[in-house]
Amino acid sequence: MKKHLSIGLSAFALAALLSGCAGGGGTTTPTTAAAPATSAPAASAPATSAPMTSAAASSAPASAMAAELKVAESKLGPIVVDGKGMSVYYFTKDTKDSETSACTGGCITNWPPVVTTSDAPAVEGVTGTLGTISTPDGKKQLTINGMPVYYFAKDKAAGDILGQGVNSTWNLVAPSGEMITAPAGY
Repeated sequence: MKKHLSIGLSAFALAALLSGCAGGGGTTTPTTAAAPATSAPAASAPATSAPMTSAAASSAPASAMAAELKVAESKLGPIVVDGKGMSVYYFTKDTKDSETSACTGGCITNWPPVVTTSDAPAVEGVTGTLGTISTPDGKKQLTINGMPVYYFAKDKAAGDILGQGVNSTWNLVAPSGEMITAPAGY
C-alpha cells in the first residue's frame, strides 16, 4: 500500500511540476523597451505633447512594466539610461517645450531619438518630468523636462558615455532632468 501511495504522490508531483502548478510557471506580462529609431524622417509633422510626471508614469506595478528610463552610475555621477542601460543625451540646439526636435536629417543617424510606444512610460529614479513629442515619422520621442532625449550611435554597451560633450552640443541627462555638461578636459 505504501509503495502505491508513494508512486501516486510522485506522479502527482511530476504532473504538477510539468503543468506549472509548482510555482515556476504562470503567465508573464510582455514589456516594451525603447529602441533607437534607425530610419531617416520624412517631412516634418506637427508635434504633440503628452507631459506626465515621473510619479504618474511609475504608478503601474513594477512587475507589470519594465522601466523604460532609469538611473545608473557613471564616472560623471548618476545619469539617465534606458531599460537596457544605454545612456541618453540632450541636444543643446533643442528648445525646451518647443514640441520638436532640432536633430533632423543626417543627425538622426548618429543620434537616434529615444522612443516609446507607451502613453505612460515607466521610470525608476528619474525625477524630471517625463513627456513625449511626435517624431516626423509618427513615433513618440521621450522628453525629460520638456527636452527630447537621444541615443548616441557609437555607444555600443550599457554604461558607454561616448557621446558626452560631442561638438559641445551633446550632454548626458541627470535624474533631475538637468543637463550634465562635460567637465574641463573630458
